Amino acid sequence: MTSAADFADRFLLTDQVAIITGAGKGIGAAIATTFAAAGADVVLTARTAEDLEAVAADVRALGRRALVLPGNVNDLTVLANIVDRTISEFGRLDIVVNNAGGSISKPFLETSVEQIEKSFHFNVSVPFELTRLATPHLLQSENASVINISSVAGQHALRGSLTHSLTKNSESHLTKLMAAELAPRIRVNAVLPGAIETDALATYLSTRGAEIRETMHANTLMRRNGTPQDIADAVLFFASPAACWITGKLLEVDGGAAENIVPKAIADLAP
Repeated sequence: MTSAADFADRFLLTDQVAIITGAGKGIGAAIATTFAAAGADVVLTARTAEDLEAVAADVRALGRRALVLPGNVNDLTVLANIVDRTISEFGRLDIVVNNAGGSISKPFLETSVEQIEKSFHFNVSVPFELTRLATPHLLQSENASVINISSVAGQHALRGSLTHSLTKNSESHLTKLMAAELAPRIRVNAVLPGAIETDALATYLSTRGAEIRETMHANTLMRRNGTPQDIADAVLFFASPAACWITGKLLEVDGGAAENIVPKAIADLAP
């Protein structure tokens, strides 16, 4: 019979080490502090050192270690240093969260090949390469897990969302392909956020008046927009031993939103 303590341990990351990209704010920051609360040490990377240091302070306040590595992950040469510094500092790697990503969509005839390739690089090539570099070390872990932060936008074909939807759909399929390649030693899953009120989205909505937020709420079964913590909790589940028999899955965390709830301008702000 499983005790309450044993059950709770299934959702902990005690003494594990996680790399989190895009960790300076929003969803990435929430994942970092959630992992720390669950017992993990974290490696934080994003472009802005000041943001990362603030998140690291929160992690350390929870009694866990944080390694801050500012850099632009679009530069693939940065990724090897992230992995090498992780192993040098902590001696192990258990979890990779590919959170950094994004793109700006335009109507079809206004979209260039260069824009598509730039977005594909950020949303597909970067998580692929970081995971590839991390794989030899993840294979040493008994709870190895990769979680990609894709988007519900990749599940739909809406006018004006070509670049974002296309490349996030590609990231979701990359998740399934990596799961097939890396099983059974490394689990690979994706969380697909809907409308999450990061600072960027909150700022956007504040300039459009209360009506647009009310419309979004009315068209969402849970009657609210999501929070970074909603996504962090889903990521924690995929990373934890509780998900040890789950791989290659795409989890939409969108509050039961209608397909067209996220207009193009908001989709551009999504992960």
